Amino acid sequence: MLSARTRRSAALTATGLLLPLALAACSTGQETGGNNDVAKVDGKISITYLQKQGDQEYFVGEAAGAKAKAQELGVDLKVVNLGNDANKSVSEVQAAIAQKSNGLIVVVPDPAVGPQIVQTAKDAKVALLTSDDQICTTGPAPASCSKDDLVARIGFSGEQMGTEVGKRAAEEFKKAGWNPADTRIISAWKRDVTVCGDRVQAAKAAFATAATQDVTNIDVATDNTPTGAQDKIAATVTANPGIKHWVVWGCNDENVQGGVTALENAGFKADNVIGVGLGAYLACKNWNSGKPSGMKAALFINGKDVGALAVQTMYDKLKNGKDFPKEAFAPTTMVDASNWKAAGVTCS
Repeated sequence: MLSARTRRSAALTATGLLLPLALAACSTGQETGGNNDVAKVDGKISITYLQKQGDQEYFVGEAAGAKAKAQELGVDLKVVNLGNDANKSVSEVQAAIAQKSNGLIVVVPDPAVGPQIVQTAKDAKVALLTSDDQICTTGPAPASCSKDDLVARIGFSGEQMGTEVGKRAAEEFKKAGWNPADTRIISAWKRDVTVCGDRVQAAKAAFATAATQDVTNIDVATDNTPTGAQDKIAATVTANPGIKHWVVWGCNDENVQGGVTALENAGFKADNVIGVGLGAYLACKNWNSGKPSGMKAALFINGKDVGALAVQTMYDKLKNGKDFPKEAFAPTTMVDASNWKAAGVTCS
């Protein structure tokens, strides 16, 4: 005899309503980012960590932190570099499932593949967790997604990070004594990455509060790479002749480094540029050179901490049945040319 639940599922399947409900179920209550069918693992746990841009300094550190934690916990961990290939995200998730991974931790190159990855993991009864960037269970754009439909995430608080960046930029602006009339702020980020928008909006709010002066902001859409940001910001600078001073922040170090380089190429001296990075893995290269730089500071986000926390969170789920938190955050530290080495920033 069919149970009431089985009969209901059959009816939903017949009416085409099961898929949306199944996707939504992945993200509500105790199973945010997982599903009700994920069983505890009695033997050795196998986890696959799938990262975008795996050769970037931050993600190299994240992988190292994940591997160290996996070794400590006795977990079998495989790290996969997805590069910037969204299609590879899906195929590698399928491959990891075929190889009997108990849990998947993903940093997707494109959030549009989120619903497909969620459904693939759910069908296979495999636990799913994201790190760094968000994905939505019900649609391609996390920015348009209900918070209840976001997959559980390990990373950093976008609001907290942006606030620290904005505050430091305001400190540097006041110290410089620039006239707001001939100063512009550039906010640079990839628009479809939700956490980027959180960071930039928080930076704007914090700067406005701390600077106590009204400085015009220019939003610049980029691809979150140094060269992409450099090209877009160079065009922005050209389109705004007569501006003497520039403040630059963005989603990550790449955006700010691209902006600082564009301004330097346009003839702006370091004293006329305030760049506040987010990551510090590129900012430190400016300071390591010993030359004056428009990169005045950066918020150090340690990928090792995120990787370790993600593996620990997945382990707790698979070994002990502990629910995923909706979000869990690693600590951050503001650094500059005077203290980045002491803070433990890796600069290669």
